[in-house]
Amino acid sequence: MTQPADASGSGEAPYRGRWLALAVLVLAVLLVAVDATVLGLATPFLSEDLKPSGTQLLWIGDIYSFVIAGLLVSMGSLGDRIGRKKLLLSGAVAFGAISVLNAYASSPEMMIAARALLGVAGATLMPSTLALIRNLFHDPRERSLAIGIWGAMASAGAAVGPVVGGFLLENYWWGSVFLINLPVMAVLVLVGIKLLPESRDPSPGPWDVLSVVLSMAGIVGVVYAVKEGATHGFSAEIAVAAVIGVGSLTWFVRRQLRLPAPLLDMRLFRNRGFSAAVLADLLTVLGLSGMVFFLSQFLQLVQGRDPLEAGLAELPAAVGAVTAGLLAGQAARRWSVRSVVGGGLGAIGIALAAIAALRTDTSYPLLGAVLLVVGVGAGFSFTVTADVILSSVPKEQAGAASAVSETAYELGAALGIAVLGSIVTGVYRDFGVPAGVPSGAAADAHESLGGAVEAAMTLPADTGSALLSSAQHAFVDGLRLASAVGALVLLGTAVAAWFLLRGQRLEDSADAEH
Repeated sequence: MTQPADASGSGEAPYRGRWLALAVLVLAVLLVAVDATVLGLATPFLSEDLKPSGTQLLWIGDIYSFVIAGLLVSMGSLGDRIGRKKLLLSGAVAFGAISVLNAYASSPEMMIAARALLGVAGATLMPSTLALIRNLFHDPRERSLAIGIWGAMASAGAAVGPVVGGFLLENYWWGSVFLINLPVMAVLVLVGIKLLPESRDPSPGPWDVLSVVLSMAGIVGVVYAVKEGATHGFSAEIAVAAVIGVGSLTWFVRRQLRLPAPLLDMRLFRNRGFSAAVLADLLTVLGLSGMVFFLSQFLQLVQGRDPLEAGLAELPAAVGAVTAGLLAGQAARRWSVRSVVGGGLGAIGIALAAIAALRTDTSYPLLGAVLLVVGVGAGFSFTVTADVILSSVPKEQAGAASAVSETAYELGAALGIAVLGSIVTGVYRDFGVPAGVPSGAAADAHESLGGAVEAAMTLPADTGSALLSSAQHAFVDGLRLASAVGALVLLGTAVAAWFLLRGQRLEDSADAEH
């Protein structure tokens, strides 16, 4: 092997096996992306089997993001200290093992706990992959392409997940969608041991446990307060969670500024490009997450598609994201970073505005075109912001910087599902129940759309059909409102990115290395 990947200086020889190593790293990305997308497809089946309440269903959807967001900074910093390869492979083993627990969950509470544990394991994977890319590829143009491939494979995972998941759901029980993680994890670990070089910060300082606790308590406290407040309104419990969250984050920031070897170097945020890219990622995912979380339910429970067909229907978004991700670095160098990011975010905003006109009988070509635009916009913006974030920091801090990027992503997803998901749920629960529906069936129908489908099957044909139609129209009304809010968020973010990323450029040669 060549010299260690974390050697500094711009004149070092490139790591010989860097492209093969990248192939191993994208397996970890596939692992996480597939897991995230198959959950949406499995939700109707999971609801029928475990019978979660509407609130429990939201927790199943976003507890993974809560935990992973709370731990990403800590895990990224840990990888900088103990070695990113070691953390990545350990996390992959844990991710596979806990996937089995998800597959065999027998109650909503067990499923929520299993998803939380999966978040702990997932927090080790994404920062490690991006940090290793930062240390494997010293030439900025090669690194841009590598980041594009990394992002493209995440999108490919989002495409493969629904298709493979749809096939499994048609032929096996819902838990099988989690077991597909096992062969991917096995290949990642066995091949990664051989191909991946180890890299770490040569002088990292101690890992501050109090900072770990403060970051976890802060992020989870704030997100919990937002989620519960949006769902149930203000209460003393929510106020306590918010105070704990804000207080912990304030203490965390002040402690990082004082520590000689902080868990997260707050000086990174002095770089305008770094801060703008992180903020753009957070707001983009927040605006998108409501559509992503509820789209599979719309395709299956409103338009009556089977799981495999629903998975194939979502392919245009992944195709657009893969294509745009591979071209993003070249486009940003030809035009400008702010043009590519702002344009991509604006395109997503316009697409979400189109979804705000959705109806229960909207034809697929229109929906497919909208998803293609969303994918292209996301591929351009996310790839370029990831490149900006990684190129803004020294290689020794690649893990921490990657963790900040991923934290923004996961925090945006958690907040988006909490806020936009609560909009959908709130509108949905207000629908009028047709005459003749028993109170028990009405209560089940108001809990979730999956509950309405199941309740309708127990009623006489005319009554069941009327109940289901009312529920479907209410669900679509909620999805339309959430999409409109998401469109406003994305268009606002596009404008902000245009101004905040002014003058930001991607590096052209290794001479620009920190």
